[in-house]
Amino acid sequence: MHEVCGSSGERADYARAERRRPRRADQSPADTLRELPAVVVLERMPIPVLAIGPGGAILFANTAFAAMLGHTRHTMVDLTFHSIFRNLPAAEPVETMRAYADELVDLAHRDGSIVRARMSKSAMVRADDNIALAAFHDLTEQLWHDEKR
Repeated sequence: MHEVCGSSGERADYARAERRRPRRADQSPADTLRELPAVVVLERMPIPVLAIGPGGAILFANTAFAAMLGHTRHTMVDLTFHSIFRNLPAAEPVETMRAYADELVDLAHRDGSIVRARMSKSAMVRADDNIALAAFHDLTEQLWHDEKR
């Protein structure tokens, strides 16, 4: 999966983003961090992260997000915003994700169950950004325990 739109709009494979120049002996840790591609950092995060593009296409889903929904990163490629989000309006997906930031959302698990998660505000905040990039906190188990009390 891990396909991301490049600056010219073409899709670039995640594995290519992993390549970087060898660290120079005089290079500071801060310089190393600055050179690390964002997509590599997002993939390595243990927090579920999802990027949606115009029309609801999945531009990026890290392994943690795929696992939260019972998928692998390879099976995520066939999904769309509308096949994942269960309780959000069928409006334009990027705008919808922005409008429902910091809210509890219902996500479709591969087994048909619902995963309840809090969706963060999009990291893409400029008015002309046509991508929504959000992190998720799975609250399903916590909410299930709270309901049993």
